[in-house]
Amino acid sequence: MLSKLFAKKSPLNESELLVIDEALDKHRTSLFPYGILTLTNKVEAYQLNNKIIVEISLPFAALSDLDMVAGSLSNEFGKPLSFECELAIRPVREHGINNVKNIVAIASGKGGVGKSTTTVNIARALQLEGARVGILDADIYGPSIPAMLGKPNEKPVSSDGKTMSPIDADGITSMSIGYLVPDSDAAVWRGPMASSAFNQLLNETEWPQLDYLLIDMPPGTGDIQLTLSQKVPVAGAVVVTTPQDIALADAQKGIAMFDKVKVPVLGVVENMSYHVCEKCGHQAHLFGQDGGKDIAELNNVNLLGQLPLNIQVRQDADLGDNLFDDISNSDICGQYRKIARNIASTLFYSLDINSPSTPKVVRSDSE
Repeated sequence: MLSKLFAKKSPLNESELLVIDEALDKHRTSLFPYGILTLTNKVEAYQLNNKIIVEISLPFAALSDLDMVAGSLSNEFGKPLSFECELAIRPVREHGINNVKNIVAIASGKGGVGKSTTTVNIARALQLEGARVGILDADIYGPSIPAMLGKPNEKPVSSDGKTMSPIDADGITSMSIGYLVPDSDAAVWRGPMASSAFNQLLNETEWPQLDYLLIDMPPGTGDIQLTLSQKVPVAGAVVVTTPQDIALADAQKGIAMFDKVKVPVLGVVENMSYHVCEKCGHQAHLFGQDGGKDIAELNNVNLLGQLPLNIQVRQDADLGDNLFDDISNSDICGQYRKIARNIASTLFYSLDINSPSTPKVVRSDSE
């Protein structure tokens, strides 16, 4: 313990630093089509206890993509190398919600497609990718986020009688009407009352510093959904569907709704895409195949991921357990993390003014 406290950082020489810069510059994946070096304003490397540490900043949540670079550099240097990443995430849309950088709506055209479960697991995946994440439960009539986060009996407190403190669940902060009133009370509210309640949850919560606030939208595309989409300063939206034809028809309505209110659709998540037999590994497409992919292509948006039916996902959602605590190295957790990285990177590349994809205006002075 004492050796760690008194360990000294040793600077790397110029050739070693050049190797790191070149690796970051040449790294090309779907998340980093321009390399990593063009996106960071901080690269500091040193040696500590025979291990190379590289401190770096990224403009979106994608820590695990650095593992590939760390592995290749470790082999090249012949010693362990790891990244310490600081996220420099900027808001892509102006709004008045204190401490919140980007608001992302998670929506579906119909109920029963696993939208709330997907929201919770994307939030946890974003957290593992380095982001500070919150969830706002906009499903006033059927709030399920408190139970899925394992906090069904929690009650918010207020320090000033005007604002509420959100509920914390392993670092994910959340607010829901389910924390405030019994489900049976909210279920009989009329539309204007429900919209007013949601507005209070968003604006009268003392949100901590958040990189992403995910809004678990109510299912459907009716008046309440349209009103919320117009009133909330959403940076982008994600549409969750299943491959089933009837679900795809409703997902199309959801995309059309966001287009109407000028909210960019970041992409489509196809849930319940297939079932993998536990004995033989055969994939069975119980609800159809590639429907989410087809609707993404039809609307020229990204297919963010295809999630299988998984009993552990269902059990943990019902019990309020953290899926990533139970099977963190599983394929399903890896897919959630991939979806989280895709959402974060799409938000940056498509909407951030500092993105290398953003057209640059060059002024030409006439003679």
